[in-house]
Amino acid sequence: MPKKFLEAGKIVGTHGIRGDLKVQSWCDTPEVLCDFDTLYLDEKTPVEVKSAQVHKNVVLMHLKGVDTVETAEKLRGKILHLDRDDVDLPEDLVFIQDILTFKVYDLRVDRVIGHIRDVLTSNPAHDMYEIAGEDGRLIYIPAIKPFLKEIDMDAGIVYVESIEGLIE
Repeated sequence: MPKKFLEAGKIVGTHGIRGDLKVQSWCDTPEVLCDFDTLYLDEKTPVEVKSAQVHKNVVLMHLKGVDTVETAEKLRGKILHLDRDDVDLPEDLVFIQDILTFKVYDLRVDRVIGHIRDVLTSNPAHDMYEIAGEDGRLIYIPAIKPFLKEIDMDAGIVYVESIEGLIE
């Protein structure tokens, strides 16, 4: 069963003297993190987002009740979570955390080639699946069409179609 609360970013520092936080976003873009009115320090501790804006690839965020540098500093290193019920994903997108460990079946070679170890989002063109191969080596396949064919959430399988030389 998918997790209700998903890791969305990490508080990496403070900004200014009024308790603003610097948050490293783990969302598709930092702007996504700015869309939430409520985030969670854990599954039981909601925090109200008073303001959020992107500044130099981090999100400057002000949380209700965090009004001094000293209070903000106590939150450094904490992970912010979002409630999956607060997110409307387009039909063709999935949460990365939901597909980690899924088997990867390559239609070209007609077999399971490994499992999703990570999804690398630092490539400006597209995400890359990092696959732990059956033989222990790492395989990288672009997470876009025509390589990505289907994600079967119920079966826990990502169907891809590699090209010759990509997995050999």
